[in-house]
Amino acid sequence: MTLSSSRFSIGLAALAVGSGLLAAATPRAAGAADHRVLSHHVSVDGLNIHYRESGSPNGPVLLLLHGFPSSSHMFRDLMPLIDPRYRVIAPDYPGFGYSAAPDPAQFSYDFSRVTDVMDDFLGVLGATSYVIYMQDFGGPVGMRLAVKHPERVRGLIVQNATFHAEGWNPDVAKNFGPFWKARTPETEKPLRGFLAAETTKWQYTQGAVRAERLNADAWALDQALLDRPGIDAVMLQYLWSYQDNLARYESWQAYLKRNQPATLIAWGKNDPFFTMAGVEALQALLPHATTELYDAGHFALETHAEEIAAATNRFLAANVR
Repeated sequence: MTLSSSRFSIGLAALAVGSGLLAAATPRAAGAADHRVLSHHVSVDGLNIHYRESGSPNGPVLLLLHGFPSSSHMFRDLMPLIDPRYRVIAPDYPGFGYSAAPDPAQFSYDFSRVTDVMDDFLGVLGATSYVIYMQDFGGPVGMRLAVKHPERVRGLIVQNATFHAEGWNPDVAKNFGPFWKARTPETEKPLRGFLAAETTKWQYTQGAVRAERLNADAWALDQALLDRPGIDAVMLQYLWSYQDNLARYESWQAYLKRNQPATLIAWGKNDPFFTMAGVEALQALLPHATTELYDAGHFALETHAEEIAAATNRFLAANVR
């Protein structure tokens, strides 16, 4: 039983299909590479997990981990541009996109639990090694996967995700402190603001200098999914549990310094959430990392998909056989 009503789900699915947001899951011949983005569902730990896939079913895996409040939809422009010799996989976390959204009383919406679901999801798909592309919420999920299975990591692509306290915009961070110290209806108010339609649009538009490339479908879909009955409780639980990520920053930094994974930093430098200080801290830990900066905001793929795809393809060619 999920939080969304069947009538709302049917209406949302119709919107998605009518807008071309979901590609038909057309069967492919074994081993055939494909630029098309296909939509699938798979059962993982009793949950219905939605994911998008493109490229060769037998190719090296590029795992795309989305941010908040988006879903695998944020990679819709990137995926067709990735070299089709790679297997590109973009899942929706529980509570996001078209994946199951069980009641918080029945499922723990914390990053450790969600990472376990993503780990099992990769097992179901037979993905035993991968390059991890992580943005925003994808950072905590991706770093947990990397620390859990360092032998599986073939490289990291960090796009506007921080692992350093100094990487946070102080004006954003100040909303979380009182909430994490004592969760009350009063301290929840600023966090509920992150679920509002004007904030969702702002996350896409703030810092985006190529305004003509922005697609309003992105924040309209995100908001439609946020507005499902009960999803506010899911998202507030995610935001509450985010404090555990900060507690793990030191261990993630130690992993990066010790393992020195091949890394591409692809960053929208006008991000209102995560600042260039986070980039500089990553560069200090990973002196051999490649850094590509874009005159873009938090969701840099909305305006610079071609440039980020080109950088990603160069990175894959150099580091993944």
